Amino acid sequence: MADDLLSAQPESTYDASSIEVLEGLEPVRKRPGMYIGGTDERALHHMVAEILDNSMDEAVAGHANRIEVELLEDGSITVRDNGRGIPVDPHPKFPGKSALEVILCTLHAGGKFSNKAYSTSGGLNGVGSSVVNALSDLMIVQVARNKELFEQRFSRGVPQGPVAKLGPTQNRRGTTVTFHPDPEIFGSLRLKPARLFKMVRSKAYLFSGVEIRWKSAIEDGETPTEATFHFPNGLADFLNETMTGAMTYAERPFAGKVSFEEKFGVPGSVEWAINWTPSRDGFIHSYTNTVPTPEGGTHESGFWAALLKGIKAYGELVNNKKAAQITRDDLTTGGCALLSIFIREPSFVGQTKDRLSTEEAARWVESSVRDHFDNWLAGDTKSAGAILDFLVQRAEERLRRRQEKETQRKTATKKLRLPGKLVDCSATNREGTELFIVEGDSAGGSAKMARDRQTQALLPLRGKILNVLGAASSKLGQNQEINDLAQALGVGLGSRFNLEDLRYDKIIIMTDADVDGAHIASLLMTFFFTQMRPLIDKGHLYLACPPLYRLTQGARRIYVADDAEKEKYLAKGLGGKGKIDVQRFKGLGEMDAKDLKDTTMNPATRKLIRVTIDDEFPNETGDLVERLMGKKPEMRFQYITENARFVEELDV
Repeated sequence: MADDLLSAQPESTYDASSIEVLEGLEPVRKRPGMYIGGTDERALHHMVAEILDNSMDEAVAGHANRIEVELLEDGSITVRDNGRGIPVDPHPKFPGKSALEVILCTLHAGGKFSNKAYSTSGGLNGVGSSVVNALSDLMIVQVARNKELFEQRFSRGVPQGPVAKLGPTQNRRGTTVTFHPDPEIFGSLRLKPARLFKMVRSKAYLFSGVEIRWKSAIEDGETPTEATFHFPNGLADFLNETMTGAMTYAERPFAGKVSFEEKFGVPGSVEWAINWTPSRDGFIHSYTNTVPTPEGGTHESGFWAALLKGIKAYGELVNNKKAAQITRDDLTTGGCALLSIFIREPSFVGQTKDRLSTEEAARWVESSVRDHFDNWLAGDTKSAGAILDFLVQRAEERLRRRQEKETQRKTATKKLRLPGKLVDCSATNREGTELFIVEGDSAGGSAKMARDRQTQALLPLRGKILNVLGAASSKLGQNQEINDLAQALGVGLGSRFNLEDLRYDKIIIMTDADVDGAHIASLLMTFFFTQMRPLIDKGHLYLACPPLYRLTQGARRIYVADDAEKEKYLAKGLGGKGKIDVQRFKGLGEMDAKDLKDTTMNPATRKLIRVTIDDEFPNETGDLVERLMGKKPEMRFQYITENARFVEELDV
């Protein structure tokens, strides 16, 4: 796998003309959250992922086989590959600038909009490298092409000079990017070896043709300072390592890889590995073009559909009639899965690519996995029988719990004795039901008229609930708002909490879009985090997203979430006639039932934010809650002073 083996790939087809420019520079430094999701630790490490993904794209395209990632002592990081190297010749549309400078200093500039330079890639919007450049106080890019070495330096997105030719280099090729995150943006946050190490290792599993070398000058006592990753069996190796020591129902995981080119005539592939275990909760880690998709998407839907149809068909084949009761939820319970696809021009929900939305991916994945799953079940009847028995048992337990819950719900309203407070729904089972926690009776009145009586319940709160962090258990038990909330949910607090007793499928915090509303939402999230943590872990807690404005122009009416979006529409118009009327909603109580239903409560038109906890670093969430909501004001003051520089506007 030496460099000369890669030289067969023609460099002439990847030159400055491959780099396309869609629009000019945007003020990334002013609103970094729009491009990397914020200025927290997750966003900081996402910067490394953006640069690493570029090198992975070179490897997946067949132009590189080695990537080096090095964390330096000053907090900088270097990502080096032996690919083709970013073009440095003048760009056709900008003769005075090199293609390298255009890529690093212009949003929506890159070689991945068409299919000329890359068949599949993790970066599509052309914003990754330029955003990292804009948010770094120093970036150094070295390019080795055609046996020549070039370098250009940047600071906060501004070139510190033109591309410099450093001289000949006989045995080197590819791109080396070194950058230091800007403390003006990220404050005292620093890149963490443990998080980077895990990221680097997962990339190596996702593409068996690449070797990734890790090195760190910063020691944390746990993370190796040097390591080399190369996994010829890909995701199967990854899953076996992840499940080390756990009992599994199959001796070997169900794993495989299928090319979409052969099956559907389109570039790309799907790779997967899954096993079932009684030893731990199930999970699925999915990726698109090596980019993690923690919120899933169409590829996950196709994957689970293939397994569900396959296991039901096998149950019918062996005359197990109870297999027909199995659902996707039964499959995911105890099912530990890894899924990776490579496709051309994937569509994502959001800039940070957390959820895949490419519709065709569901069909491609389902068809590819289903054929192999049927053959695997037939070829390993021992494992197939054990998995089928486990899934049937899970289905029977689920049906039994549902029957018990239906009986409980029929008499629950009488037991709660909350007349005039809890407005319950009429559904007799938990599935599909929602409880909206709203501020006061005025908001509750609008919500009562806007709700779906069959599935949506309301619980108005009077004022702000108790800050439960550090409060004595006796004080919790005496607080009326907390007692009402626990009774409405049908569960106990702390160690007495049992998820099976939860009466609603979704718990939705619906507060005003102002400072008081944010404070109430924070208090409620603190309550759920400390007293009902499994409710968050299993994805039952959500935040509603009510709009701040209603804009009307003639017959056209739209709702916008913030001032920036309002100004955008005021500038370009709504497509109607006459003056644009602006209505600001100071509270949910000011919204009529139709507005509230259309924007915040109707599942077909609303937006919800699911409250989650980072699985990789759960302790950090607890530390942050303690700092912001705990009894020690000095910790809260320290956090505010460290992060106040990120606040651009205050809504008071």
